[in-house]
Amino acid sequence: MRNSLISLTVLFILFYALAVYWSFEPDQFDPRERAVAQVNAHGQKLVSGYIVTNTLIEVSQTLLNKSGGYLSNDVLPPSVMMDNMPAWEFGALEMVRDMALAMRRDFSRSQSQSLENPDLVKAHPKFNIDHRGWLLPSAESQYQEGIDALIRYRDHLAQQSDNTAQFYTRADNLRDWLKQVQKRLGGLSQRLSASVGQEAVNTDLAGDASATQSTPTRNQAYLKTSWWDLDNVFYESRGASWALIHFLKAVEVDFADALDKKNALVSLRQIIRDLEATQQTVWSPMILNGSGFGTMANHSLVMANYISRANAGLIDLTELLTQG
Repeated sequence: MRNSLISLTVLFILFYALAVYWSFEPDQFDPRERAVAQVNAHGQKLVSGYIVTNTLIEVSQTLLNKSGGYLSNDVLPPSVMMDNMPAWEFGALEMVRDMALAMRRDFSRSQSQSLENPDLVKAHPKFNIDHRGWLLPSAESQYQEGIDALIRYRDHLAQQSDNTAQFYTRADNLRDWLKQVQKRLGGLSQRLSASVGQEAVNTDLAGDASATQSTPTRNQAYLKTSWWDLDNVFYESRGASWALIHFLKAVEVDFADALDKKNALVSLRQIIRDLEATQQTVWSPMILNGSGFGTMANHSLVMANYISRANAGLIDLTELLTQG
């Protein structure tokens, strides 16, 4: 009995130590430096779109190769008992999915009638498999196939003699992706703000007197994120912000001419700075949920503040890109 108790105690300590180590979030990296290192290592050329494509690859690989690997679909301890890092992974994965779709639908196509790139056609759906899938095919294997397709597309981009792969750094392409990012950040901000509960007025049909919806809804609703989901929403937001920071830094380089023409570079840099504030160290052992003006901190509201500021900046940036 005593030996069994000692064994269980040692096993618990080991699992706990592993869980703590696997919960360390990946460090940020410089997208331009990573891309330059890649082209130098393979004798390639830094062409338009190379940095954005390479950054998408690097972010995706980080999901699979960080400490502990990909944890969202693990069914064994200690990872099956963890929820913060899987939530972080899902937030980053959602940004990867949006970028992969934008690459396939917008960045690689010159006009609406142009053909889709075959490698991006293969890559995009691979990232949309259930992130918790562990039976064959597992989520990791599908994501790796998507990464492999992106690598093929990136290598075709860098070959001057091969014009089958293109990346168009146009303001309208960038604007369409930013609009999707706005919706992601807006949803995260709303879920974070609902940590304290709030009465919300139904604005679904605002702005169009003739608009209708499928089923009726109440004029007011009480929104509140479940106490059990607070930390998940918080870390999902951190993961999404982490991935978006890298994509925006890559966009800053690849779309520099388009942004400079619209005098929008400083706006983009401020958005990145607001998002970087979401990556500050959390010193509390748990995500606190104090009331808005109470004595206890509310980490969700602080996160919502930074994300809302970044989202407001994205809306302004989109308007700048729309102007002639």
